[in-house]
Formats: sequence, C-alpha cells, structure tokens
Amino acid sequence: MSATPSILWFRLDLRFADNPALQAAIERGGPVIPVFIHAPDEEAPWTPGGASLWWLHQSLAALAVNLHAAGSTLILRQGPSLAALLKLVKETGAGAVFWNRRYEPAVIQRDKIIQEKLSAAGLDARSFNGALLNEPWTVQNQSGKPYKVFTAFWRHCLNKPAPTAPLPPPRVIPSPKKWPGTLPLDSLGLEANVKNPESIQTEWQPGEAGAHAQLRRFIREGLANYSEERNRPDKRGTSRLSPHLHFGEITPRQIWHAVRQHAQAHRIPETIWRASQFITELGWREFSHHLLYHFPHTTTEPLRPEFGDFPWRKEEGWLKAWQEGRTGYPIVDAGMRELLATGWMHNRVRMIVASFLVKDLLLSWQEGAVWFWDKLVDADLAQNTLGWQWAAGCGADAAPYFRVFNPVLQGEKFDPSGGYVRRWCPELARLPDRWLHQPWKAPPDVLANADVELGRTYPRPIINHDIARRIALEAFSKISRRNDGN
Repeated sequence: MSATPSILWFRLDLRFADNPALQAAIERGGPVIPVFIHAPDEEAPWTPGGASLWWLHQSLAALAVNLHAAGSTLILRQGPSLAALLKLVKETGAGAVFWNRRYEPAVIQRDKIIQEKLSAAGLDARSFNGALLNEPWTVQNQSGKPYKVFTAFWRHCLNKPAPTAPLPPPRVIPSPKKWPGTLPLDSLGLEANVKNPESIQTEWQPGEAGAHAQLRRFIREGLANYSEERNRPDKRGTSRLSPHLHFGEITPRQIWHAVRQHAQAHRIPETIWRASQFITELGWREFSHHLLYHFPHTTTEPLRPEFGDFPWRKEEGWLKAWQEGRTGYPIVDAGMRELLATGWMHNRVRMIVASFLVKDLLLSWQEGAVWFWDKLVDADLAQNTLGWQWAAGCGADAAPYFRVFNPVLQGEKFDPSGGYVRRWCPELARLPDRWLHQPWKAPPDVLANADVELGRTYPRPIINHDIARRIALEAFSKISRRNDGN
C-alpha cells in the first residue's frame, strides 16, 4: 500500500539543498505537495516590510522554477495557515505535514497551535531545524540559563561537535496524480510596496542559485581579506549573504562547510579558520536568535529594564531627515540613501547611522528598528533587534553608553577616499577628500568650485555632534548611575 501524500510547508527555507523537511517528506514515501502560505498578519506586530516582500516574490518565483525542474509544483495559498493546511489535507488526502522551524515569538506560538491541531487530526506533523547551527534551547551556560555575552556563547558553541555535512538536493520530487489548485504569484501582491524595484533588482539575485553564486564570489574574492575590508563601505568586502540566509536560500551549515573546504584546499589550519572573523559573524547570527528566543520581549522593549524610562526625544523632523538621508552628515546620509535605493546597507554604516539616531538625535532605537524592518531586504527580527539594542546600549553585549560614533571621523576612517559618499551623495562628488565628510567646514571658495551650496544643494547639519555627544553622555550616564545604585 503506497503512502499518503506529504505536504511540505515552505516558509523561510526557500531552497532544495540542505532542507531536512524536504528530505523527510521524500523519505516518508508517497507524493510530496509543496505549499507556501502567505499569512503576514500572523506575524504581527512584525509583519514583513515592503523590501522583504519584494524579495519573497523573487525567491518564490525562483523556487517554483526549481520545483518544476524536479517534476513538482509550488502550490500558493493565502492564510490563515492552519485553515489553509487543513483544506489542503482534505483536498489531497495527505497524511503528513512537514516544515522547518522559525524562531520569531509570534511564529513560535502559531506553529505550536498548528502542530497540536494537525496531530489531533491524526496527521504526522513534524518540524525540523533548517536554519541554525545550534537551536536556542541547546545552548546554556553552566547554570542552565541562556547566555547574554557573545564571547562566552560562541566559545560554548565552538566546543560543540562541528556541523554535520549539508543534505544534498533531491533530483526528483514525487508528485501526485492530480495537483490541487494554486494562486498566481502576482495575486499575493508582494511587490506592491516597493517604490524602486528596478534599482533593487540590479543589486540582487534572489533565490537559491543567487545565494550560492554570491557565496562562491565571496570565497573567491573577499574571504581572504574579510577582516581588513569588512568595515570599508567603499569596497565590496562583505559577503552580502544576509538576505539569502534570512529567506533560507542557503544555510549556515552550507556556508560553514564551504569555508571549511576552501581552508582545506589552501591548507589553512582548522584552528585558524574556525576562529576567523567571517565564521564569527555566523556566530553573531546564532547569538541573535538565541537572545530572541529566550527574551522575546526585546523586539519592542529593552533587555536592560533600566532603559525603559530613558527620555527619548520626539522630533518628527529629525526622524524624517534621518530616514531620507538629509542629516547633513555625509556618511550618515550616504547610508540611508543606499538603504532606500538597494534595500541594504553596509554593516559598518548601519552602526554609524544607528549611533547617530539614538545618541546624536536621542530618538528611540525602536524608531530605527521599525524603519530598518520595512526597508531592508535582509530584515531579520532577531538580528534587527540585536543590532538596535546594541547601538542603544540597552541589550546583551551592548555598546557601552559612552561610545558615541563621530560621523566625521567614522567617514574619514572607513571611507578615506570618499568613494562611498560620492556614490550615494553625488551632489558632494566634487568636494576634495579633506572636506567631503565635513562640508560645513569647507571654505566658501572650495564649496563654490564644487557646486555645493549648503542649505540648498546639500543640507547643513541638523545637529552639532559635539554638543549632542555631551547631552547624550549625560542622559546615558544617569541611566548607568541609576543601575549602579540598584
């Protein structure tokens, strides 16, 4: 007697290779029915933003092509997820539903209910780890509690057994005799809220093939110099794998083993490459999910409770100037404009613009988190939360309150020849390097020769950094003293 069909529920695991839920569905025997259910409201309050939905559209299209090549079809449905799954079970006579786990608080609660309901209906309902090297509950300190310091967390992880080899992609996926109905991809409206899809499209190749092409490029061109060039936004020194990782087009296990194979081919000792800065960045991704799982309130509230009463300002004009790249600080403006144009921002610049928002402007980190969430193609709840709480000094392993990035010095250090600023702030392109990161200090004749008119072609600084820094240090030090007093 042949097995009943298995439903493979795709979520943020839009790939063939190293997909444990897909492997389980095939190994069970019988037809496999892949489905993606669009149910953004079930992720509230962090429903996917416009840039993420744009990427999702492209990634689903790429996945559908791969499934077709393997003799299968991607079924698209609208949520609610439980109702859509039960309806699909009824239509197909499926006896199992398999999926890979996610770790956002709202999704965890939803999936728990779905698994209970499907199991109660007599279905084989199982989930798998398809996104992390170590799931959050498998890493604890000696007291059996979650880690709050990255160094100790990652040291513990590196002492665990190395990740097993990635699963190979299936060549053929067994299909049913009759396929259930599906919605057209365009009917989901995933591209509706992106204003500049053409400019984003030129920067990215969403999908599994694009993910592996990007990994190969990085290993070939960027890995050797990663530690030196990862902080240079004027160079292509980072991996740019973050959106591919978020949408599950590639796994950290695949990346780990690709780096391992490269190291072995070049006779790089394991102790060296395992401790490399790039592998450590995978560790930070793991740490962010560890924190989100154990402290789910941190998406909107500070991990350090004393920051709950921090006197953040409410200045809509400043916030809008920051969002649109009109602060008058070139490295900040360049980053914010890169974000709007490409759906991405260099990691060093993310730290600079975040510091500027929360410490120069004293606007809340939650405002920054919401803006990034909507505009980033790699908007990942765990990493977005970790990054913004780090910048504000209110999270785990956070930047000390007295670290206030000077946007001029940061620009001069990490964009010394001005290639990054000149690309994204072309109105400043003719300024000499000496004045590029502080045009308000340039002599009038220099500005005139560069066709720069402050206040017209490029804004004057919306705030004086030196004064803002003193005000921020006093505000943050009060919080620190209050905590010490407790």
